[in-house]
Amino acid sequence: MGATNLTEAAESVNKGTQFTSFDVEAFEVPQGRDETWRFTPLRRLRGLHDGSAVADASARIEVLGSADVRTETVPRGDARLGAAGVPADRIAAQAFSAFADATVVTVPKGTVIDEPITITLSGPGAGATAYGHLQVRVEELASATVVIDVRGSGTYADNVEFVVGDAGRLTVVWIADGDADLVHVTMHHAALGKDAVLRHTAVELGGEVVRLTGRVRFDGPGGDAELLGLYFADDGQHLESRLLVDHSRPNCRSNVLYKGALQGNPESALPDARTVWVGDVLIRATGVGTDTFEVNRNLVLADGARADSIPNLEIETGEIVQAGHASATGRFDDLQLFYLQARGIPEDQARRLIVRGFFGEIIAKIPVPEVQERLTEAVERELAVSEN
Repeated sequence: MGATNLTEAAESVNKGTQFTSFDVEAFEVPQGRDETWRFTPLRRLRGLHDGSAVADASARIEVLGSADVRTETVPRGDARLGAAGVPADRIAAQAFSAFADATVVTVPKGTVIDEPITITLSGPGAGATAYGHLQVRVEELASATVVIDVRGSGTYADNVEFVVGDAGRLTVVWIADGDADLVHVTMHHAALGKDAVLRHTAVELGGEVVRLTGRVRFDGPGGDAELLGLYFADDGQHLESRLLVDHSRPNCRSNVLYKGALQGNPESALPDARTVWVGDVLIRATGVGTDTFEVNRNLVLADGARADSIPNLEIETGEIVQAGHASATGRFDDLQLFYLQARGIPEDQARRLIVRGFFGEIIAKIPVPEVQERLTEAVERELAVSEN
Protein backbone atom coordinates (compact mmCIF):
# COMPACT_ATOMS: atom_id res chain seq x y z
CA MET A 1 0.00 0.00 0.00
CA GLY A 2 1.27 3.47 -0.80
CA ALA A 3 2.51 5.72 1.96
CA THR A 4 -0.44 8.09 1.62
CA ASN A 5 -2.85 5.24 2.43
CA LEU A 6 -1.00 4.43 5.65
CA THR A 7 -1.57 7.85 7.18
CA GLU A 8 -4.36 8.33 9.67
CA ALA A 9 -7.77 8.77 8.06
CA ALA A 10 -10.50 10.60 9.92
CA GLU A 11 -14.11 10.88 8.87
CA SER A 12 -16.42 13.76 9.67
CA VAL A 13 -17.79 13.89 13.16
CA ASN A 14 -21.26 12.44 12.66
CA LYS A 15 -23.20 10.15 14.93
CA GLY A 16 -23.01 7.39 12.35
CA THR A 17 -19.29 7.67 11.59
CA GLN A 18 -16.15 6.78 13.48
CA PHE A 19 -12.49 7.67 13.44
CA THR A 20 -10.54 5.37 11.13
CA SER A 21 -6.85 4.57 10.83
CA PHE A 22 -4.47 1.87 9.62
CA ASP A 23 -2.29 2.58 12.68
CA VAL A 24 -3.20 0.44 15.66
CA GLU A 25 -1.58 2.91 18.06
CA ALA A 26 -4.01 5.60 16.89
CA PHE A 27 -6.72 3.78 18.86
CA GLU A 28 -6.97 3.62 22.62
CA VAL A 29 -7.27 0.21 24.23
CA PRO A 30 -11.01 -0.53 24.43
CA GLN A 31 -12.68 -0.31 27.81
CA GLY A 32 -16.07 -1.60 28.88
CA ARG A 33 -17.47 1.93 29.08
CA ASP A 34 -16.69 2.73 25.43
CA GLU A 35 -19.83 2.90 23.31
CA THR A 36 -18.33 0.75 20.54
CA TRP A 37 -17.33 -1.98 22.99
CA ARG A 38 -19.79 -1.76 25.86
CA PHE A 39 -21.65 -4.94 24.87
CA THR A 40 -18.57 -6.97 23.93
CA PRO A 41 -17.09 -9.34 26.57
CA LEU A 42 -13.54 -7.95 26.38
CA ARG A 43 -12.15 -10.55 28.79
CA ARG A 44 -13.19 -13.28 26.36
CA LEU A 45 -11.32 -11.76 23.38
CA ARG A 46 -8.02 -13.37 24.45
CA GLY A 47 -6.05 -10.15 24.09
CA LEU A 48 -7.19 -9.18 20.59
CA HIS A 49 -8.25 -5.78 21.87
CA ASP A 50 -5.19 -4.77 23.88
CA GLY A 51 -2.29 -6.01 21.78
CA SER A 52 -1.37 -8.99 23.95
CA ALA A 53 -2.64 -11.51 21.37
CA VAL A 54 0.52 -12.14 19.35
CA ALA A 55 0.21 -14.03 16.08
CA ASP A 56 1.79 -17.46 16.51
CA ALA A 57 0.06 -19.30 13.65
CA SER A 58 -1.83 -18.61 10.45
CA ALA A 59 -5.31 -19.20 9.14
CA ARG A 60 -5.79 -21.14 5.91
CA ILE A 61 -7.76 -19.66 2.99
CA GLU A 62 -8.84 -21.91 0.13
CA VAL A 63 -10.61 -20.50 -2.95
CA LEU A 64 -12.60 -22.76 -5.28
CA GLY A 65 -14.47 -21.57 -8.33
CA SER A 66 -14.39 -20.70 -12.00
CA ALA A 67 -11.14 -20.54 -13.94
CA ASP A 68 -12.20 -17.00 -14.95
CA VAL A 69 -11.65 -15.83 -11.38
CA ARG A 70 -8.16 -14.60 -10.50
CA THR A 71 -6.80 -15.45 -7.02
CA GLU A 72 -3.62 -13.81 -5.73
CA THR A 73 -1.59 -13.86 -2.53
CA VAL A 74 -0.16 -10.38 -2.01
CA PRO A 75 1.89 -8.52 0.62
CA ARG A 76 0.57 -5.72 2.78
CA GLY A 77 2.15 -3.15 0.45
CA ASP A 78 -0.21 -4.02 -2.42
CA ALA A 79 -1.84 -0.73 -3.48
CA ARG A 80 -5.29 -2.34 -3.76
CA LEU A 81 -5.57 -3.19 -0.08
CA GLY A 82 -7.70 -0.76 1.86
CA ALA A 83 -9.65 0.35 -1.21
CA ALA A 84 -13.00 -0.54 0.37
CA GLY A 85 -12.35 1.05 3.74
CA VAL A 86 -10.03 1.80 6.63
CA PRO A 87 -10.09 -0.01 10.01
CA ALA A 88 -12.52 1.69 12.38
CA ASP A 89 -11.47 0.07 15.66
CA ARG A 90 -8.32 -1.16 17.35
CA ILE A 91 -8.79 -4.86 16.55
CA ALA A 92 -9.31 -4.18 12.84
CA ALA A 93 -6.19 -1.98 12.81
CA GLN A 94 -4.28 -4.69 14.69
CA ALA A 95 -5.38 -7.25 12.11
CA PHE A 96 -4.27 -4.98 9.26
CA SER A 97 -0.83 -4.41 10.78
CA ALA A 98 -0.24 -8.05 11.71
CA PHE A 99 -1.31 -10.24 8.77
CA ALA A 100 1.45 -12.08 6.92
CA ASP A 101 -0.10 -11.82 3.45
CA ALA A 102 -3.50 -11.08 1.93
CA THR A 103 -5.73 -12.97 -0.47
CA VAL A 104 -7.23 -11.00 -3.36
CA VAL A 105 -9.99 -12.59 -5.45
CA THR A 106 -10.88 -10.73 -8.66
CA VAL A 107 -13.76 -11.16 -11.09
CA PRO A 108 -12.58 -9.38 -14.27
CA LYS A 109 -14.50 -6.65 -16.06
CA GLY A 110 -17.64 -7.85 -17.79
CA THR A 111 -17.30 -11.44 -16.53
CA VAL A 112 -20.43 -13.18 -15.26
CA ILE A 113 -19.73 -16.15 -12.97
CA ASP A 114 -22.74 -18.44 -12.75
CA GLU A 115 -21.48 -20.94 -10.17
CA PRO A 116 -20.70 -19.79 -6.60
CA ILE A 117 -17.11 -19.04 -5.65
CA THR A 118 -16.36 -20.79 -2.35
CA ILE A 119 -13.79 -19.33 0.04
CA THR A 120 -13.09 -21.54 3.04
CA LEU A 121 -11.32 -19.87 5.95
CA SER A 122 -9.99 -22.23 8.61
CA GLY A 123 -8.96 -20.85 12.01
CA PRO A 124 -5.40 -21.22 13.32
CA GLY A 125 -6.25 -24.06 15.71
CA ALA A 126 -6.97 -24.44 19.40
CA GLY A 127 -4.81 -22.17 21.56
CA ALA A 128 -3.34 -20.34 18.54
CA THR A 129 -3.79 -16.77 17.26
CA ALA A 130 -3.76 -15.43 13.70
CA TYR A 131 -4.61 -12.32 11.70
CA GLY A 132 -5.71 -12.11 8.08
CA HIS A 133 -6.96 -10.03 5.17
CA LEU A 134 -9.28 -10.96 2.30
CA GLN A 135 -10.40 -8.77 -0.58
CA VAL A 136 -13.05 -9.66 -3.18
CA ARG A 137 -13.09 -7.43 -6.26
CA VAL A 138 -15.91 -7.46 -8.81
CA GLU A 139 -14.94 -5.17 -11.64
CA GLU A 140 -17.17 -3.04 -13.87
CA LEU A 141 -20.19 -4.92 -15.31
CA ALA A 142 -19.05 -8.18 -13.68
CA SER A 143 -21.22 -10.43 -11.51
CA ALA A 144 -20.50 -13.19 -9.00
CA THR A 145 -21.75 -15.01 -5.92
CA VAL A 146 -19.23 -15.71 -3.16
CA VAL A 147 -19.70 -18.01 -0.17
CA ILE A 148 -17.21 -17.34 2.66
CA ASP A 149 -17.18 -20.25 5.10
CA VAL A 150 -15.42 -19.60 8.44
CA ARG A 151 -14.54 -22.81 10.27
CA GLY A 152 -12.08 -24.24 12.76
CA SER A 153 -10.86 -23.11 16.14
CA GLY A 154 -8.52 -20.67 17.86
CA THR A 155 -8.40 -16.87 17.90
CA TYR A 156 -8.67 -14.97 14.63
CA ALA A 157 -9.18 -11.35 13.57
CA ASP A 158 -9.32 -10.01 10.03
CA ASN A 159 -10.53 -7.40 7.58
CA VAL A 160 -12.65 -8.45 4.60
CA GLU A 161 -13.10 -6.05 1.67
CA PHE A 162 -15.72 -6.06 -1.05
CA VAL A 163 -14.99 -3.72 -3.97
CA VAL A 164 -17.83 -3.60 -6.50
CA GLY A 165 -17.16 -1.65 -9.70
CA ASP A 166 -19.64 0.42 -11.69
CA ALA A 167 -22.73 -1.64 -12.59
CA GLY A 168 -21.13 -4.68 -10.97
CA ARG A 169 -23.10 -7.16 -8.88
CA LEU A 170 -21.78 -9.12 -5.91
CA THR A 171 -23.72 -11.56 -3.74
CA VAL A 172 -21.93 -12.62 -0.55
CA VAL A 173 -22.93 -15.28 1.95
CA TRP A 174 -20.61 -15.16 4.97
CA ILE A 175 -21.05 -18.09 7.39
CA ALA A 176 -19.36 -18.19 10.81
CA ASP A 177 -19.71 -21.82 11.87
CA GLY A 178 -16.53 -22.50 13.80
CA ASP A 179 -15.81 -24.81 16.69
CA ALA A 180 -17.02 -24.03 20.20
CA ASP A 181 -13.69 -22.39 21.15
CA LEU A 182 -13.39 -20.04 18.13
CA VAL A 183 -13.09 -16.33 18.90
CA HIS A 184 -13.47 -14.41 15.65
CA VAL A 185 -13.55 -10.62 15.27
CA THR A 186 -14.00 -9.36 11.72
CA MET A 187 -14.62 -6.06 9.97
CA HIS A 188 -16.29 -6.10 6.56
CA HIS A 189 -15.75 -3.08 4.29
CA ALA A 190 -17.84 -2.61 1.14
CA ALA A 191 -17.36 0.08 -1.52
CA LEU A 192 -19.99 0.30 -4.28
CA GLY A 193 -19.47 2.12 -7.57
CA LYS A 194 -22.11 3.75 -9.76
CA ASP A 195 -25.22 1.53 -10.07
CA ALA A 196 -23.41 -1.30 -8.27
CA VAL A 197 -25.38 -3.95 -6.36
CA LEU A 198 -24.32 -5.74 -3.18
CA ARG A 199 -26.28 -8.55 -1.53
CA HIS A 200 -24.55 -9.48 1.74
CA THR A 201 -25.88 -12.19 4.07
CA ALA A 202 -24.14 -12.79 7.40
CA VAL A 203 -24.79 -16.07 9.25
CA GLU A 204 -23.52 -16.59 12.80
CA LEU A 205 -23.95 -20.09 14.19
CA GLY A 206 -20.74 -21.46 15.71
CA GLY A 207 -17.95 -20.07 17.85
CA GLU A 208 -17.59 -18.81 21.41
CA VAL A 209 -17.42 -15.12 20.50
CA VAL A 210 -18.16 -13.78 17.02
CA ARG A 211 -18.19 -10.04 16.38
CA LEU A 212 -18.91 -8.71 12.88
CA THR A 213 -18.61 -5.03 12.05
CA GLY A 214 -19.99 -4.20 8.59
CA ARG A 215 -19.48 -0.87 6.80
CA VAL A 216 -20.99 0.07 3.43
CA ARG A 217 -19.84 3.08 1.41
CA PHE A 218 -21.40 4.34 -1.83
CA ASP A 219 -18.81 5.74 -4.25
CA GLY A 220 -21.28 6.63 -6.98
CA PRO A 221 -25.00 7.29 -7.50
CA GLY A 222 -27.53 4.50 -7.93
CA GLY A 223 -25.88 1.98 -5.60
CA ASP A 224 -28.03 -0.76 -4.04
CA ALA A 225 -27.05 -2.64 -0.87
CA GLU A 226 -29.06 -5.33 0.91
CA LEU A 227 -27.67 -6.61 4.21
CA LEU A 228 -29.29 -9.73 5.65
CA GLY A 229 -28.39 -11.60 8.82
CA LEU A 230 -29.26 -14.83 10.60
CA TYR A 231 -27.89 -15.85 14.00
CA PHE A 232 -28.75 -18.55 16.56
CA ALA A 233 -27.04 -18.38 19.96
CA ASP A 234 -26.70 -21.10 22.60
CA ASP A 235 -25.29 -21.08 26.13
CA GLY A 236 -21.70 -19.83 26.14
CA GLN A 237 -22.03 -17.90 22.89
CA HIS A 238 -21.75 -14.16 22.29
CA LEU A 239 -22.77 -13.17 18.74
CA GLU A 240 -22.51 -9.49 17.84
CA SER A 241 -23.26 -7.54 14.64
CA ARG A 242 -22.55 -3.83 14.14
CA LEU A 243 -23.49 -2.19 10.86
CA LEU A 244 -22.99 1.23 9.28
CA VAL A 245 -24.50 2.17 5.92
CA ASP A 246 -23.15 5.54 4.78
CA HIS A 247 -25.38 7.25 2.21
CA SER A 248 -23.26 10.05 0.76
CA ARG A 249 -24.23 9.78 -2.94
CA PRO A 250 -27.56 10.46 -4.67
CA ASN A 251 -30.29 7.92 -5.38
CA CYS A 252 -28.83 4.98 -3.48
CA ARG A 253 -30.83 2.27 -1.75
CA SER A 254 -30.16 0.11 1.29
CA ASN A 255 -32.20 -2.52 3.07
CA VAL A 256 -31.14 -4.24 6.30
CA LEU A 257 -32.91 -7.25 7.79
CA TYR A 258 -31.31 -9.28 10.60
CA LYS A 259 -33.06 -12.04 12.54
CA GLY A 260 -31.78 -13.95 15.55
CA ALA A 261 -32.83 -16.58 18.07
CA LEU A 262 -31.41 -17.36 21.48
CA GLN A 263 -31.77 -20.47 23.59
CA GLY A 264 -30.06 -22.26 26.44
CA ASN A 265 -30.35 -23.90 29.82
CA PRO A 266 -30.66 -21.49 32.78
CA GLU A 267 -28.95 -24.11 34.96
CA SER A 268 -25.90 -24.42 32.69
CA ALA A 269 -22.50 -23.36 34.04
CA LEU A 270 -21.79 -21.59 30.75
CA PRO A 271 -22.58 -17.90 30.29
CA ASP A 272 -26.11 -17.23 29.06
CA ALA A 273 -26.61 -16.85 25.33
CA ARG A 274 -26.11 -13.23 24.26
CA THR A 275 -26.63 -11.43 20.98
CA VAL A 276 -26.04 -7.81 20.05
CA TRP A 277 -27.22 -5.97 16.95
CA VAL A 278 -26.42 -2.30 16.35
CA GLY A 279 -27.54 -0.80 13.05
CA ASP A 280 -26.45 2.69 11.99
CA VAL A 281 -27.67 4.41 8.83
CA LEU A 282 -26.26 7.83 7.98
CA ILE A 283 -27.83 9.92 5.23
CA ARG A 284 -25.52 12.80 4.51
CA ALA A 285 -26.60 16.11 2.98
CA THR A 286 -25.29 14.83 -0.37
CA GLY A 287 -27.38 11.64 -0.14
CA VAL A 288 -30.50 13.02 -1.82
CA GLY A 289 -32.96 10.47 -3.14
CA THR A 290 -31.96 7.88 -0.54
CA ASP A 291 -34.29 4.93 0.03
CA THR A 292 -33.41 2.98 3.19
CA PHE A 293 -34.95 0.80 5.87
CA GLU A 294 -33.47 -1.42 8.59
CA VAL A 295 -35.12 -4.09 10.73
CA ASN A 296 -33.91 -6.38 13.51
CA ARG A 297 -36.04 -9.15 15.06
CA ASN A 298 -35.04 -11.43 17.93
CA LEU A 299 -36.76 -14.52 19.29
CA VAL A 300 -35.81 -15.43 22.87
CA LEU A 301 -36.40 -19.12 23.57
CA ALA A 302 -34.96 -19.49 27.09
CA ASP A 303 -34.79 -17.69 30.41
CA GLY A 304 -31.57 -15.79 30.95
CA ALA A 305 -30.75 -15.32 27.28
CA ARG A 306 -30.36 -11.66 26.32
CA ALA A 307 -30.67 -9.84 23.01
CA ASP A 308 -29.70 -6.18 22.61
CA SER A 309 -31.02 -4.38 19.54
CA ILE A 310 -30.20 -0.75 18.77
CA PRO A 311 -31.19 0.83 15.44
CA ASN A 312 -29.89 4.34 14.72
CA LEU A 313 -30.85 6.65 11.87
CA GLU A 314 -29.28 10.05 11.17
CA ILE A 315 -30.64 12.19 8.36
CA GLU A 316 -28.97 15.39 7.12
CA THR A 317 -31.28 16.07 4.18
CA GLY A 318 -35.05 16.00 3.73
CA GLU A 319 -34.80 15.20 0.02
CA ILE A 320 -35.13 11.43 0.33
CA VAL A 321 -37.54 8.72 -0.81
CA GLN A 322 -37.93 7.11 2.59
CA ALA A 323 -35.97 6.18 5.71
CA GLY A 324 -37.01 4.11 8.68
CA HIS A 325 -36.10 1.43 11.16
CA ALA A 326 -37.77 -1.15 13.37
CA SER A 327 -36.67 -3.48 16.14
CA ALA A 328 -38.43 -6.12 18.22
CA THR A 329 -37.33 -8.70 20.77
CA GLY A 330 -39.67 -11.17 22.43
CA ARG A 331 -40.74 -14.72 23.07
CA PHE A 332 -43.09 -16.88 21.03
CA ASP A 333 -46.26 -15.21 19.87
CA ASP A 334 -48.98 -16.76 22.05
CA LEU A 335 -51.57 -16.21 19.34
CA GLN A 336 -49.50 -18.13 16.81
CA LEU A 337 -49.03 -20.98 19.28
CA PHE A 338 -52.72 -21.02 20.07
CA TYR A 339 -53.64 -21.03 16.39
CA LEU A 340 -51.43 -24.03 15.65
CA GLN A 341 -52.39 -25.96 18.80
CA ALA A 342 -56.07 -25.35 18.09
CA ARG A 343 -55.54 -27.26 14.86
CA GLY A 344 -54.17 -30.30 16.64
CA ILE A 345 -50.44 -29.55 16.41
CA PRO A 346 -48.56 -30.38 19.66
CA GLU A 347 -46.87 -27.47 21.38
CA ASP A 348 -43.27 -28.62 20.70
CA GLN A 349 -44.00 -29.04 16.99
CA ALA A 350 -45.79 -25.70 16.90
CA ARG A 351 -42.74 -23.99 18.36
CA ARG A 352 -40.52 -25.59 15.73
CA LEU A 353 -42.82 -24.42 12.95
CA ILE A 354 -42.75 -20.87 14.25
CA VAL A 355 -38.95 -20.78 14.40
CA ARG A 356 -38.66 -22.29 10.91
CA GLY A 357 -40.99 -19.63 9.58
CA PHE A 358 -39.11 -16.92 11.48
CA PHE A 359 -35.83 -17.74 9.71
CA GLY A 360 -37.42 -18.84 6.43
CA GLU A 361 -37.60 -15.28 5.10
CA ILE A 362 -33.81 -14.92 5.32
CA ILE A 363 -32.92 -18.39 4.06
CA ALA A 364 -35.21 -18.03 1.04
CA LYS A 365 -33.25 -14.97 -0.13
CA ILE A 366 -29.95 -16.90 -0.39
CA PRO A 367 -29.45 -17.83 -4.08
CA VAL A 368 -27.37 -20.95 -3.37
CA PRO A 369 -29.54 -24.08 -2.85
CA GLU A 370 -26.75 -25.96 -1.04
CA VAL A 371 -26.41 -23.13 1.47
CA GLN A 372 -30.18 -22.93 1.92
CA GLU A 373 -30.25 -26.64 2.75
CA ARG A 374 -27.29 -26.35 5.09
CA LEU A 375 -28.84 -23.48 7.06
CA THR A 376 -32.22 -25.18 7.26
CA GLU A 377 -30.51 -28.27 8.71
CA ALA A 378 -28.51 -26.09 11.12
CA VAL A 379 -31.67 -24.49 12.46
CA GLU A 380 -33.21 -27.95 12.88
CA ARG A 381 -30.17 -29.08 14.87
CA GLU A 382 -30.41 -26.02 17.10
CA LEU A 383 -34.08 -26.70 17.74
CA ALA A 384 -33.31 -30.33 18.56
CA VAL A 385 -30.80 -29.14 21.19
CA SER A 386 -33.43 -26.94 22.78
CA GLU A 387 -35.79 -29.90 23.17
CA ASN A 388 -33.26 -32.16 24.88
